[in-house]
Amino acid sequence: MKLQEMTLTAYFAIFLDLLSVNRVDLHTPRRGNWFNEFGVDGGPAARQLRPKFNVFSKHVATQTGFQLPHVEIKHLILGAIILKGLGSLLFVFGSSFGAFILLLHQAISAPILYDFYNYDADKKEFAQLFFKFTQNLALLGALLFFIGMKNSMPRRSAKKKAPKAKTN
Repeated sequence: MKLQEMTLTAYFAIFLDLLSVNRVDLHTPRRGNWFNEFGVDGGPAARQLRPKFNVFSKHVATQTGFQLPHVEIKHLILGAIILKGLGSLLFVFGSSFGAFILLLHQAISAPILYDFYNYDADKKEFAQLFFKFTQNLALLGALLFFIGMKNSMPRRSAKKKAPKAKTN
């Protein structure tokens, strides 16, 4: 396999892995519109994120003394969707900016979504959340590797060729 084929395969594998974190069944019709789960309150994602974000903000406040500002959960969900969508689209086309966006998304969302640190090590939830958290750390490492490889390759520059001397 050539290096270009391997990097293209790696791009595709990372992209599919990022998309598979939140699997959605698009073929199952719901009441009303198929894609209207977001609603006015953020939908089921907001209902799951609200308690986790509250615990995270209390944890940050007790550890650092810094109080996080009040944020609407539906705005956090919308921001996560935009970051993940835009970053994935740019990443597929080989943009390191897209990788930076995905890196930002992973760094912000992983500690909030997979809050294994709030559970005892003996509980089942701890193992499940810790496993998902380490998967996200692996994706974070893959994105860092992509950015490092992208920045280590020399860029092509348009060199001016010296005019050849005419011989008579």
